[in-house]
Amino acid sequence: MQRILVPTDFSKESKEAFKVAIQLASKTKGEIVLLNILTIPNLSSTGFAGETLPFDPAYFTEVIDDIKKELLKIKEMNKEKSIKVNIEAVYGDFVITIKNMIEKHKIDLVVMGTSGASGIAEIFIGSNTEKVVRFSPVPVLAVREAIDIKSIRNILLPSTLLFNQIHFIRKLKELQLFFNATLHILLINTPLHFMRDADAHESLEEFAIHYKLTNYKLHFRNYLHEEDGILSFANTEGMDLVAMGTHARKGLAHFFNISITENVVNHIKIPIWTYSLKES
Repeated sequence: MQRILVPTDFSKESKEAFKVAIQLASKTKGEIVLLNILTIPNLSSTGFAGETLPFDPAYFTEVIDDIKKELLKIKEMNKEKSIKVNIEAVYGDFVITIKNMIEKHKIDLVVMGTSGASGIAEIFIGSNTEKVVRFSPVPVLAVREAIDIKSIRNILLPSTLLFNQIHFIRKLKELQLFFNATLHILLINTPLHFMRDADAHESLEEFAIHYKLTNYKLHFRNYLHEEDGILSFANTEGMDLVAMGTHARKGLAHFFNISITENVVNHIKIPIWTYSLKES
């Protein structure tokens, strides 16, 4: 987490994300890129159908200058003067710009704010967060409000115990080591995907051994729906962060499906860390 990207729309939630990024950068002696993206509208003239009107570069340059002034105000929230904060104000396609910034600045982590109001599509500038999480080559941390990162001691991993996610588990181990946290591997037993208790506990053990996990606890719960089990466990067992995998070509989805992830993000208050499930 040496280089952290924080996209902002100047909302309260994105400012909360910046506060978390400051803490992360302080621990790693890293740096932050604070980014605002001005999306260019697709304007068409009324005289000729389909004819695109050119935008005025001078106008957008003036707007970008104003945005940079607002970014500087957020930058001043950083009281850790040893942390380098770069500001970027650009116009263009949101997701393409995020990916370009990740490559340009060699970003290790994207930190984004979430309101948790209306599902994953409302995390940040409409559905853009879903797209970022879907296509980001680096982990994304979504936070509702700033927390003390020292309080992250228990990480929840909801899982269906797949054995072909080496890249995801490697990043997860780095996350666990960074926080020196206990990893809680949770298997939800539902009527649709039913397992006997003995088989479930055996599968959990095999999963932990397969990936050579350390400092972990195994959990098996019976619920009608996976998302209910995840939310209940996180709330009742004092989890500090949830880790989920995503599928690049299947929308925002973890080991289960997109609707489960949406419901969890929409209702849970603790931070959520996601990373691409690159099959190996």
